Amino acid sequence: MRRIFSVLMENAPGALSRIMGVFSQRGYNVDSLCVAPTNDKSLSRLTIITEADDKVAEQILKQVNKLIDVLRVTELTGSAHVERELMLIKVATRTEVARAEVKRNVDIFRARVLDVTSQHYTMEITGTSDKLTAFADVMADCADITESARTGVCGLSRGDRALRP
Repeated sequence: MRRIFSVLMENAPGALSRIMGVFSQRGYNVDSLCVAPTNDKSLSRLTIITEADDKVAEQILKQVNKLIDVLRVTELTGSAHVERELMLIKVATRTEVARAEVKRNVDIFRARVLDVTSQHYTMEITGTSDKLTAFADVMADCADITESARTGVCGLSRGDRALRP
């Protein structure tokens, strides 16, 4: 099952490495990783996506929570939460038909065109991982994907729940 973990940690050298060590030492794969400082520059928020059953998820929570750099850790998967990911994608648009189809799909998916050359469009799209994957699949059907990059998922709990120190 896909799991989303949110970690509030010290913004210090080696902190991320120690948390990722928990995953690598136990053979857990990380599907997505997103980390950045919070509004308090001494803290960072880390969002980790992995595949895990209930037992493994519980182990991950316990092991990560033991680390000295970690202030709080929670699993967002089972509760109301908001998650978003950003993708930049560049496609080759060599014909007018391809250009028109790309622009039509950009509108349908509410993406944005960032750069246009005579041969390429570069776009950004935000949303769930499924939405980004669907957009990439549609783009591959109407144009050649030259390159793409994804940020990884960022997530927050909805409502009053918050990951605070």
